[in-house]
Formats: sequence, C-alpha cells, structure tokens
Amino acid sequence: MGLNICTSGSATSCEECLLIHPKCAWCSKEDFGSLRSVTSRCDFKANLVRNGCGGEFESPVSSTQVLRSLPLSSKGSSPAGSDVIQMTPQEVTVNLRPGDKTTFQLQVRQVEDYPVDLYYLMDLSLSMKDDLDNIRSLGTKLAEEMRKLTSNFRLGFGSFVDKNISPFSYTAPRYQTNPCIGYKLFPNCVPSFGFRHLLPLTDRVDSFNEEVRKQRVSRNRDAPEGGFDAVLQAAVCKEKIGWRKDALHLLVFTTDDVPHIALDGKLGGLVQPHDGQCHLNEDNEYTASNQMDYPSLALLGEKLAENNINLIFAVTKNHYMLYKNFTALIPGTTVEILHGNSKNIIQLIINAYNSIRSKVELSVWDQPEDINLFFTATCQDGVSYPGQRKCEGLKIGDTASFEVSVEARSCPGKHAQPMFTLRPVGFRDSLEVGVTYDCRCSCSTGLEPDSARCSGNGTYVCGLCECNPSYLGTRCECQEGESQSGYQNLCREAEGKPLCSGRGQCSCNQCACFESEFGKIYGPFCECDNFSCARNKGVLCSGHGDCHCGECKCHAGYIGDNCNCSTDISTCQARDGQICSDRGHCVCGQCQCTEPGAFGETCEKCPTCLDACSTKRDCVECLLLHSGSSADNQTCQNLCKDEVITRVDTIVKDDQEAVLCFYKTAKDCVMMFTYAELPSGKSNLTVLREPECGTAPNAMTILLAVVGSIILIGLALLAIWKLLVTIHDRREFAKFQSERSRARYEMASNPLYRKPISTHTVDFTFNKFNKSYNGTVD
Repeated sequence: MGLNICTSGSATSCEECLLIHPKCAWCSKEDFGSLRSVTSRCDFKANLVRNGCGGEFESPVSSTQVLRSLPLSSKGSSPAGSDVIQMTPQEVTVNLRPGDKTTFQLQVRQVEDYPVDLYYLMDLSLSMKDDLDNIRSLGTKLAEEMRKLTSNFRLGFGSFVDKNISPFSYTAPRYQTNPCIGYKLFPNCVPSFGFRHLLPLTDRVDSFNEEVRKQRVSRNRDAPEGGFDAVLQAAVCKEKIGWRKDALHLLVFTTDDVPHIALDGKLGGLVQPHDGQCHLNEDNEYTASNQMDYPSLALLGEKLAENNINLIFAVTKNHYMLYKNFTALIPGTTVEILHGNSKNIIQLIINAYNSIRSKVELSVWDQPEDINLFFTATCQDGVSYPGQRKCEGLKIGDTASFEVSVEARSCPGKHAQPMFTLRPVGFRDSLEVGVTYDCRCSCSTGLEPDSARCSGNGTYVCGLCECNPSYLGTRCECQEGESQSGYQNLCREAEGKPLCSGRGQCSCNQCACFESEFGKIYGPFCECDNFSCARNKGVLCSGHGDCHCGECKCHAGYIGDNCNCSTDISTCQARDGQICSDRGHCVCGQCQCTEPGAFGETCEKCPTCLDACSTKRDCVECLLLHSGSSADNQTCQNLCKDEVITRVDTIVKDDQEAVLCFYKTAKDCVMMFTYAELPSGKSNLTVLREPECGTAPNAMTILLAVVGSIILIGLALLAIWKLLVTIHDRREFAKFQSERSRARYEMASNPLYRKPISTHTVDFTFNKFNKSYNGTVD
C-alpha cells in the first residue's frame, strides 16, 4: 500500500489540508481522535468517516455556473436590432479548488449569409505595375463572386510602398518628385510612401474601380517592402477603415516580395518600436512611417486578433514558403499563391474565404498564470480529439463543440477574482470566464476567540485550538516556562523509553521534534522519520518505495524490505513461453536455476539436461516394444502416465506448437513422433505405429549404374571433340577458298617476271621559236 498523501503532508490547518491534494478532506469535529494516539484530521473522506468523523468534514469541489447562454443563430442576416450569435455560452464563472478540475462545454457555428468586409491592401512598388493594370475592374468581378456567398458585402482599398527614408527609398533631391528618373523601362512614377488609406469599406464597387484607376506605381530602393506597416494601420484604424462589428473581416495583402520586419528600421536610424496605435492623418496617410520601426510579428498577431481580422497573404510563388511560415506565428492567417500579373486574384480570395470559413480555432486571452486549461474538440465527424482546440473541414452552418477543463494550481492572494476570455480566431463572439478560488474552509468563518474549548487561551477554529502567544497544548492548557514534570510521561512512547524518542523536546505533554538534515522527523513521540529505511546500493527503498516510519512502503510491482524485488515475471519468460525454461524459479524478476547444469538469463542453456525429445523417448520405445501385446498398459503405464497417446501411420506436423522428434532404432530404422503441451499439464504424443525402415541397396545395380555413367560421359566428351575439330576444318577450308578467289594472275604465267623496258608519259608545255608546243617525251 502506498503512502497516504493527505496524512504525510502534516497539515496543521484546514486551509493547508485543502492545498495538499484535491481528494484530501479536513475533519472539523471537536472530539476527533484521542490525546495519546494522534489521528490526522487531514485524510481521505473514507478514512475520516471510518475514524469517527461522521459528516463534519471540509472537502469543497470545483464547480461551473453558466451566467449567460444565448442560442446560436442560423443566419447572418438577423432581424434589425438583434445580434448574430456564433458562440455559446457567452459568460461562465468557475469556482476552483486547487488541483480539482471543472469542465464546461461551448459551441461555435459558422452561420450562413454572414456579412463580409474585405479590405484590399496592394503593393504599389514598380514591380507590381502589371498587377495594377489587371485589377482596374476587380471590384465588379469580386462583388459578383462574393454575393454568391453572402448578401452583405463591402469592399475597401489601400496601398503601400515603403518608408521614404534611406536606405529603403531614393531620397536624393533629384528623386523627390520622381524616383524613376533615369530608369529607362519606366521613367515616370510617384514618390515613395508608407501607407495610404484610399477607400473606406463600401458596398459601391464602382467607387473601388474608380479609385484603383487613379493609382500609379512608385519605386523604392531595396527589395523588401513596408507592407507590415500598412497591415497594422489597416487593423487598428477601425473607424477610418470602417470595419463593422457584426461582419467577417478579411484583409487581403498582395505583394511580390518579402516584407520588412521589426529592427529593420534601425538601418534608417529608427530605434523607436512601433506603439501599435493608429497614425493616419486627415488625408488618410500614415504619418509615423519615418518615426517608428516596422512592427513585429507578435504585435501584428495581437492587433489582428484584437480586431477579429483574418489576414490573407496573396504572394508570388517564390515567396510562398516565407509567408507560409508567418501563418504559424500569426493566428487566423492564410496564404495563397498570386500569379505574376494578379490574374487569379478573385479565385485566390474565394479560396481563402472558403478556407477561413471551414475551420474554427479557439484562442485564449488574459489567461491567469496559476490556471491550467485543457481542451477537447468534437468536430463534424463526431470524434473527440483530446488536447485539440481546432476543427477543420467544416461546412457553413456546421457546429463545432469544445470541452474546456479548468484547473487552479494554487491559491492567489485574497480577493483575487481574475477573468480570461475564449474567442474563436477571427470571430467577434467571445466567452468571458470569471474565476473564483475555493481556498478557505467554511468552518473558518465560525472563529471563537478566547474560547472555553481552548482553556480561554486561544481561538477555536475547525476543531483545533490556535493558542495565544506563550500557550501550548492541544487545548492551550500549558504555558511556556511552567513545570513540565507532570506532563513528561505523556511524551514517552513506553515506560522507560526516552522522552520524545530522544529526537525531540517535550513541551506541555507534546513532543516538538528536532529538525534533521537527513529528512523529516515526525510522530506523536518523534518515533518516525522518512530516512531510516533499508537501502539498496545507497538508494533509499531502492528508489521503488517511500520511507515511512522506518519501513519501506513499496510502489506497485515491488516487494521486499528495501523494495528491490520486482514482481514482474516477464523478464523470466523464455522464448518458449515457459518461466525460466522450466528449469528454475523467478525471484525478484531474475531466474534462479535449480536444474543441475542449467544457466543463462532464463536458464535456457543446459548441456547436461535431457531435452524434451529425450524425456519422451522412453515412453515411445516402450510403446514400440510392446506394440500389440497385452502387457502394454502394465509395462508402459509408469513411463507414459503424463502422456496422451495417439498412434498414426504418417506424421503430419499441422500443429505449429508441436515439436517434431525422431531417433534411430537398433535396427537402423527411424522412429518419429511429435509432442505438444496441453493446458492440463499432460503432453499430447503423436507416434508412428511402426518405425520407417529403408531397404538395403543392391550392389550389382550400383556397379552397373557407375559403369554406365562413365561410358556415357566418355561418349559425350568424344562427340564434343569431334564436333569442334569439324568446325575448325571447315573454317580453314573456307578461308583458303576466299584467298584463292582474290588471285588476279593466270595460272600459267610467272607473277615475278617484269618487262625490261618501261614507258613514262609527262604532260608539259614549252616555248620554242616563240611557238608553243604540247607533246610527250619518251
């Protein structure tokens, strides 16, 4: 039996008891226990009742109360004046006892026909010129597609380039009005700017088209853009942008390059971090562009979540992975691939919208440090996913359910009533959770100062006396400094034993135990400690138990004085499934071999032991010897008393667990049998009726076979030699015939004879007597 965690905590008050473990209870009964045998008031409920506490104990439990729970809406187009509800309940309070969980349910639904606000934020750097040309009629086409998804759609527009300071932009005087001077491909453009809010959210799509047509691109110096400045302003300037309270907020961020992030501003001398505030002037231009650094990802995520904005990164393919990594750091963000000329922007927005509406993810705001939260999601498939607070693959109108468990780790200071919020990412709806702590016992409210139950020298509370200064004793009946002789015998465990076991001081019939550097000394007579138990290799209770009053209380699976003996026998199991190969005993998780000559971790090795086949052989030989005789039962009864015999004509090994055995008889025959262990402890023997005996070979037949084989091999070799010689001769004759046909002289002439006169002809031209002649000379 393990150590009782409640009693081992040595709680001296009801409040201390409640903090030890959520299952611990405090007995507030006045006459609980006795003077000579100390019974802990802090224990499990069952133990307190068994020890006579009755029903006078304190054991509060955590609880949940739903304060406001409006039903979920089915459509986003609700009657005028009524709110669209996508999350229920809306307000809950939990009363927590430290260590004790309480649970509540919440549901989230993506309602149909929910209003949509879409703000289009575009990079107007020079590389996006072709994209600007392609979106001049975007408003009309996008509105047509979005109205298929919602009847209430509004569209806004803003643009950005980068901070108009060096080294991010061209700041020389000649570039002030036209940074594209000298750029042959596009010599005219507008000055660089941080962010411009051009069109508040409106349902007039022609206004969007008109505003886009007015825009011209600009040119910055470095490749990264200042888009995150623009994202933050679009998120926090709610009034200027026109975000509605009851609408899905989509912020489409289009660019073809990487963004500047926090600390990049130091390159331009901007050391002031971004304050997360709106800095748009009357002309809707970002005024702090040249004053503050770029925002960090954490600040972006915080402000987007505060304003329930879903950010859609529409970026070119070569930067997709970078922005994909950003989505893991900024909740509620998606990323889609934008074609080089933005031709797919409408389909991109529709895909992102469907992706956002197909998932629900809970976020936690202002979670107290001493609170643990545990989530279990039940999505559309009806399966529960512990530890998950996100559902994906939802359809419009589907409901996702979440079970939330709340646990307090400790008790905060007095009057602490924190609150935290659960909110689906990108939703306006939220659940406010108020927290109260149940850390005080109800019996503590009935204090009795200078109570007669405490001899008038203390305060009675929860069954105990809290003595006034200089008073001691369970009833505050003793005063420090007065004679102690009358009470000293109450500090002895037995007559003749030292006071407080020699490890404490007797004060007013109570032992005050000394402190020890080795551990804790406790008990009514200081007779117990948690360090004087048996050790194994220097480890107290072998590390598998708890030391309690000189005795090791072993954990489950261990026994022994020092808990070094494991009760697990799996380590003693041999390959055949037998414990210690049936040649020993399993002691403390190790085999102790008892069979002479056996050794190994599971006694599997034994050169001198008879194997199973040998032990069954005597029985089989007896059956073979007395086969067909009447003495079978009497002679073989002892040898085969633990066997179930089956005689067959042919051994068929169809049982995978059966072992096949065979041996040679005196007549050079082979006797075969199989055996298998039965659950009853006997063996099932399947034995041949007669051993298999082979016939003696015929010597003449063997001789003739050998001689015939030699002759056949000789004839084959001779035939192969003759074939090779014939092939060679034919090749030589063919070669001779070929050379003969190439000869070009008569058979009767001498090929070595040559004529003595030879004639040479030379073509030439010469001039003789001013005349030209052509001729030959012999």
